[in-house]
Amino acid sequence: MPRPRTLSDEQLLSMVLDVIKSEGPDAATFAAVSKASGLSGSTLVQRFATKAGMLRAALLYAWARLDAETARLADTLPKTVDGAIALLTGLSLDYGDNPASYAEGLLLLREDFRDPVLRARGAAWGAMLTRALAERFEQEKEPQIIARLMLSQWQGSLLWWGFSSDGAVADYVEKELRLFLTALGPRFSG
Repeated sequence: MPRPRTLSDEQLLSMVLDVIKSEGPDAATFAAVSKASGLSGSTLVQRFATKAGMLRAALLYAWARLDAETARLADTLPKTVDGAIALLTGLSLDYGDNPASYAEGLLLLREDFRDPVLRARGAAWGAMLTRALAERFEQEKEPQIIARLMLSQWQGSLLWWGFSSDGAVADYVEKELRLFLTALGPRFSG
């Protein structure tokens, strides 16, 4: 009979993500995760087989958490211009107010781009988020285009916030998204 697991998959994957976030993806070795989790290296090998398998599992877990948060926000926020802004602002809060945290997230994107499974996972989340935003612009002629443009503006605003470190990320993102929507015309001013 197999021994019971002392850590659930979710607990362990969360610990792997903590190592990745604090030290970078390359530092997420079996030894580092063993030290963080208290599990032996051989136990980790049994669960993940390879370091790449462990990294993929942790990043898929992160995508699942992001999906859940996106769905939660999309289900609870109004289907209005203000709701669209609140959705993207809410998704920005994971970075805290520390641009270095955002920079670490960019290292995770590198891993997502390298792995076709993770890249597909990111594309699926992008499609989900586009639909959620488009619902907030249903009365417009091209809600999908507005949603995609807004997503691009959001990502750009995060990047510029990282360079400027100008206040809280939520405040910066909201200001930038409102400027973008104002430029589209008065009917987009929430």
